[in-house]
Amino acid sequence: MSRSPWRRPTTWLAVVALIAVSALAWVIVQPPAPTPVRATVQGLRPRADIAGFERVTAPRTLAFPADHGPHTGFQTEWWYYTGNVQTSSGRAFGYQFTIFRRALAPAAPAGGSLSSNQIYFAHFAVSDVAAGTHQAFERFSRGAGGLAGASADPFRVTLEDWSIVGPDAASVRVQAHQENWAIDLTLEAAKPLTLHGDRGLSQKSPEPGNASFYYSFTRMATQGRMTTPAGSFDVGGGSWMDHEWSTSVLSQDTRGWDWFALQLNDGSELMYYRLWQADGSDNPATSGTWVLADGTRQTLSRVDVALSALDKWTSPTTGATYPSGWRLSVPSRGLDLTITPRMRDQEMRLSTTYWEGAVSIEGTLAGKPIKGRGYVELTGYAAPITDRL
Repeated sequence: MSRSPWRRPTTWLAVVALIAVSALAWVIVQPPAPTPVRATVQGLRPRADIAGFERVTAPRTLAFPADHGPHTGFQTEWWYYTGNVQTSSGRAFGYQFTIFRRALAPAAPAGGSLSSNQIYFAHFAVSDVAAGTHQAFERFSRGAGGLAGASADPFRVTLEDWSIVGPDAASVRVQAHQENWAIDLTLEAAKPLTLHGDRGLSQKSPEPGNASFYYSFTRMATQGRMTTPAGSFDVGGGSWMDHEWSTSVLSQDTRGWDWFALQLNDGSELMYYRLWQADGSDNPATSGTWVLADGTRQTLSRVDVALSALDKWTSPTTGATYPSGWRLSVPSRGLDLTITPRMRDQEMRLSTTYWEGAVSIEGTLAGKPIKGRGYVELTGYAAPITDRL
C-alpha cells in the first residue's frame, strides 16, 4: 500500500502505528466537544483478531462512483495523493496528502450518529526543494459528529478542515494546512483510472485474503497554491492518486516495502512495489503496473523488473538507514531508469516513521532519452512491520 505495496500496500502506515486512545474507543456515544480535539496516539499494533471483517479473496467488478467512497466492512483504507509541482520560474515542491480510514471493529455500534467504530487519520507533508526543507504533520479523529468521514457521490474525504472534495474522484480540490505550511490544489485526471493486479485485486502475499483492492489515477494535472515559511507560491504540475482497501495484506515475514509512483515525459507511468523480507530478499508478490501513454495497462511481475539501490542515507534524527537513489529497469521493454531523491531527508517522523519523498528520473526507453518525476515510499527501515495489516 499504494502508494503501494498496499500505496502503496500502500500505506498501511497507520497500521503499523495505530490507535488506541480511550478518547477514540470504538464505541463513542458522548457528543463531541465544541472545538474538535485531536487525540494523542502512541501507536497500537493492529488488531490480531480480524474475524468479521471482509477479506479480498477474489476479483470483483469495481463499480464507480460507489467504489471511490469508503468500504467500512474492511479494516483499512486510504486515499493517497502525491505530486511534483513548481512555479513559473522553476521553484520545485513535492507534496504528500493521505487520509486513512481504520475500522476498530467489524460491526458499527448502536448509539446514534455520535457512535462510530471508524477512526480517520491523515498525513500531510511538503518538500520545498529550493529551501531544502521537508515538513510533515498528522491528525486523528473519529468518523462521527462531522469530525471526519468519506462519501462517494459527491466525492468527499475529510478530517476536520483537511479535505479532498470534488464532483467526482477525477476532479478534486485538495486542501490542508498546518502552521506555516499549506496546499490548496485542484487536480484533474488526465487519463482514466488504472486497476492494478487482477482487475483491481492486488495480491500482497500467497496467503488467501492477503490482498487489497487497488486502483490509481496515475496522472492528474495540478494547479493551485503551495505555502511554506518562505512564502506562498502559484504552482502547476502533476499528481498521482491511489485508493486502496483491505483487511490483512502482508505475510508475517514481510519486513517492509519500497513503492514507486513514476510519471515519465513520454506520457507513461510506472507503479512498482517491492515487498522485502527480513533477509533482504523479495516477497514473490512484488509487482507493478506500466500504464502507456494511451492508457493501455501492462502488469509487471517481480521477474520483469530489476531494482537496485545506488546509495543510502542515514537519518540524523531517527538513525534509520534508507536506500537513496535507485536503478530500475524493465529489460524486456527496453526501459532503464535512474531515480534520484530531490532531497535526501524526506523522512516522515510521525507516529510511525517512514521515508516518502519527491524524486527525479532520467534514463532511456528503447534507446532514447527519457525523463520524469515521481514519488517513492520506503517502510520497514526505521522499524520492521511484523504485524499482519
